[in-house]
Amino acid sequence: MPGALGTILWSLAVVLLVSLVLLFAFMRLVKRLKRGMDVGDDADYAATLTSLSEASVRHFNPYTDVDWEAPLFSVTENDPRWVLSTSDPLGSHPWYQAQPLDKRVAIGMWRQANMAKVGTQFEGILVRGLLHYAFWVPNGSPEYRYCVHESIEECSHSLMFQEIVNRIGVDVPGMPRWLRVLSPLVPFYAGPLPNAFFFGVLAGEVPFDYLQTNLLREPEPRSIHPIMQDLIAIHVAEEARHISFAHEYLHRRVPRLAWYTRFWLSLYVPVVMRMLGQAMVVPPRRFFRKFGIPRSVRRELYSGSPDSRQTLRNMFGDIRMLCDELGLMNPFALLMWRICRISGSASRYRSEPQRAHLPAPVNAA
Repeated sequence: MPGALGTILWSLAVVLLVSLVLLFAFMRLVKRLKRGMDVGDDADYAATLTSLSEASVRHFNPYTDVDWEAPLFSVTENDPRWVLSTSDPLGSHPWYQAQPLDKRVAIGMWRQANMAKVGTQFEGILVRGLLHYAFWVPNGSPEYRYCVHESIEECSHSLMFQEIVNRIGVDVPGMPRWLRVLSPLVPFYAGPLPNAFFFGVLAGEVPFDYLQTNLLREPEPRSIHPIMQDLIAIHVAEEARHISFAHEYLHRRVPRLAWYTRFWLSLYVPVVMRMLGQAMVVPPRRFFRKFGIPRSVRRELYSGSPDSRQTLRNMFGDIRMLCDELGLMNPFALLMWRICRISGSASRYRSEPQRAHLPAPVNAA
């Protein structure tokens, strides 16, 4: 018995010692982080944050700005406006287009409800991370005000997305299980590793913004349900501010990092873009089982066909542009982008549309 007691006491002592070491290391990291949070020497950055905060004062409210009970927003079965757009990878696939109308509608409702649920879950992770970061911001910093403004807007987006899920009336899981399990841990990165956190923020926001912007940019007007069309337009408009803040934040912080930290970050970015980007846009396996979608279609849509790979590459043109500007495109990073199958040219400006190059007209003789 005394031997067992001694083992327990030694174990507790080791745990206590390790905890103290980790706490000491964390406090040193936070101290360095707080020194980097002082933005008083950067008038341009402070002015940008002030502009973004002022623009957020009049933000969207999902329960005063939307008349959810209006007949226009009523959700009914077999409404053809729920058919997936051709801008969606599945919506443009021949298998989907060959299905009966009622099945295409059911697939479209489930798919769009699940995307809304993913949005709700991601906004929750983002809000927790932003508030965790804001907790350490020094008094007088314009970052505090902006982070809280963005948190308020993301909470409104969460309410909006969940309201859509409830009204469509299908029980969808949203994110893949592995990400739901890890979601309580992700916000803590915003404290000790804010640069990694904000690149993760872009990994979740950019794919959504890309798909939703393409839907609004379709050259031929199509009939989509007003509840989706109006709220996507609201979300794209407000997300533009959030993406701008992440870009400005990283522009200020990353060039000041030590070379080895930038090197690590250059390898991290393509990995997190591929993992989170795919988690945002690829439906769960339950979706394919529920509607009897063949495995060959799933493989072709999200990994096999040249079109699907190109769509994934196109999503991250803005991120490649940002990495170019931050000096994160070294030879090893370029190799990692290729390994992750999301390499490609950088955008010339944010949200640059992907243009089709049409052949020049042939003059008649």
